[in-house]
Amino acid sequence: MLRWALLMAIGVLLLPYLLTPLYRFVPPVSTPMVWRWLTGERVTRTFVPIGAMAPILPRTVIVAEDARFCTHSGVDWQEIRDAIEDADDLDAVRGGSTITQQTAKNLFLWPGRSFVRKALEFPLSMWIDLVLPKRRVLEIYLNIAEWGPNGEFGVEAGARRAFGKSARDLSASEASLLSAVLPNPVRRNARQPRPGVRRIAGIHETRAAAAAASLDACVRAR
Repeated sequence: MLRWALLMAIGVLLLPYLLTPLYRFVPPVSTPMVWRWLTGERVTRTFVPIGAMAPILPRTVIVAEDARFCTHSGVDWQEIRDAIEDADDLDAVRGGSTITQQTAKNLFLWPGRSFVRKALEFPLSMWIDLVLPKRRVLEIYLNIAEWGPNGEFGVEAGARRAFGKSARDLSASEASLLSAVLPNPVRRNARQPRPGVRRIAGIHETRAAAAAASLDACVRAR
């Protein structure tokens, strides 16, 4: 019995590594989406290729969520070192997760903060970065991120909820507002943004415009 339990545990740990190469071609779903389906809650998601989105949107999300996305290997070790240096103790360390880490968490793990989840998330994020092109990682993230308080997943659902339009038609200011609500789409509202959200969105818009050339090169890479 112990042997079978051990084999099952190993199988569960290996499954994400086996599934990741398939996601180069197959549109994945996230664990929060699956959980909502199982509990009978609403899920709205339309998978949109990154080439069918307004070009400003991927740029702005990179600037907002993971400025070194184009150069790190799935985990931003510089960000982690900075967080450790700024923290008073290990319990206070709150290094920001990269887009790849958030993709790994949403696809295969669970929400919340724990050292166990991070221990699983780090190698899985590096595997995702190794197996999938940056463009595909970003495309998956933009299609599984939660963008609203009522089961809106992916930028298409987020854009339609906030602005009543497709992701391909977003303006720079609208893309910046969507990026500004990503950390907490339940409390932040792109449709009726508070002054703090507008201020953050303005910063994202300015930075995305300044880095347009380099970010476009990263997003175009296959």
